[in-house]
Amino acid sequence: MIDLGVSKIALIGAVALIVIGPEKLPRLARTIGTLLGKAQRYVADVKQEVSRSMELDELKKMKDSVVGAARDVENAIQTNASDFEKSWAEATSDAASPGLSAIDTFPEYRHPKKKWRLKTGATPKWYKARSGVRTRAQSGAARVARFRPTKTS
Repeated sequence: MIDLGVSKIALIGAVALIVIGPEKLPRLARTIGTLLGKAQRYVADVKQEVSRSMELDELKKMKDSVVGAARDVENAIQTNASDFEKSWAEATSDAASPGLSAIDTFPEYRHPKKKWRLKTGATPKWYKARSGVRTRAQSGAARVARFRPTKTS
């Protein structure tokens, strides 16, 4: 690297003062300063970009390892699930064989037909009324109108 001491910088300044002149030297010094600042910012940006790319590579490697581990876990779960299904099939076939069919052991599905959305709760209505639970749905506009303060003239 170039070794710039105080004496060499003073010599360069004196030569620049003689060659360029005292009127143009401050403007030239400003221009050189801005160019050096831009160069330093550019170098810093390049360093940041390189560090980001290195971090991105590390993250990609980490992602690949996590995806591989997740795939291994998924394969293990699938093998265990297939073992479970086999044992379940054996257990259900053993339970159904001593005289009971699968239809007798499990109730048949019945569609609820009418009023299937009606909820029948175990809580009595008097308890709901005392504790302030809403038993009827009310629209937002109706609720606002109900609790709107009345005008006093």
